[in-house]
Amino acid sequence: MIKLGIPSKGRLMEDTFAWFAARGVTLARTGSDREYAAEVKGVEGVSLVLLSAGEIPREMAAGRIHLGVTGTDMVREKISLWEEKIVPVAEMEFGYADLIIAVPDFWADVETVGDLDAVAAAFRKEHGFRMRIATKYHRLVREYLQRQGVADYQLIDSQGATEGTVANLTAEAVADITTTGATLKANHLRMLSDGPILASQATLFASKVADWSGCDLNKLMGVLNLENPDIS
Repeated sequence: MIKLGIPSKGRLMEDTFAWFAARGVTLARTGSDREYAAEVKGVEGVSLVLLSAGEIPREMAAGRIHLGVTGTDMVREKISLWEEKIVPVAEMEFGYADLIIAVPDFWADVETVGDLDAVAAAFRKEHGFRMRIATKYHRLVREYLQRQGVADYQLIDSQGATEGTVANLTAEAVADITTTGATLKANHLRMLSDGPILASQATLFASKVADWSGCDLNKLMGVLNLENPDIS
């Protein structure tokens, strides 16, 4: 039995249901909003597991589910050496979001990551501590800034309203996902012009470490009109 993990609520769940339905596979909750019972129609040998988008990469990397729908950002942030454990099957063309770095509007001379590096060095010299960047994407942001040669910073964990940390004086800059940039603008923040750290979208992934014996992956991929992923 193939275990398919999908987001348990919200727009991601609804769009995932629609994506599979367009390919002849019906996914549905069978209980109330407080229950996580679900069913699959249109193909045999598949069971549905409802999880948070953040849990799905972990469950695939542990081999507890075979397939999962989540954002590219979630997989790359939460799973070290993710390519060894998880493989993309299909980009789903929804759930778009860019992981970006944003700075206060009044930092008029900061347009690029290079500018940020210069400001960070000056900030540490003036204040005696490293410039703070609020984010929940520690792995992705740290790797990106290392590649860009930025050293004088510290990452501050933010699991809530990241864009508000600058106004609240708990950070000097932020690194977060955005779709329209409206929330950044409302909080008087501006994206750096270098482009996103990562362009993310909802993607169907397969686990390389799950036990696939007794699972008819060929049948499911045939119904969905997708190529079989390399799970070897």
